[in-house]
Amino acid sequence: MPKRYDSSLQADTTVSQAQNAVNKLHFAVSQAMSHPTEQTIEQAERRLAHTEQAMLQAERSLGGQGVELAEEMFIEEKRRLNSIQSQNGQGDL
Repeated sequence: MPKRYDSSLQADTTVSQAQNAVNKLHFAVSQAMSHPTEQTIEQAERRLAHTEQAMLQAERSLGGQGVELAEEMFIEEKRRLNSIQSQNGQGDL
């Protein structure tokens, strides 16, 4: 009989994946802020899209529970990226 993963372990993993995605987004946005080139901004935009998917997956898996902190961090990083885009004439996401 195959092992079953504990649902709390799966929840922890899902939340960890969302938080890791947000942390990577933070790094990409910070890079774009300190070196606002077309390339760094595009990298941050791609990371934003990836993070959005990770957040959606976490919310679907957990029904929104346990991802509040990652969601707050995600919103802040999205705001930071939008400010860079505005300064560089690339518009909002």
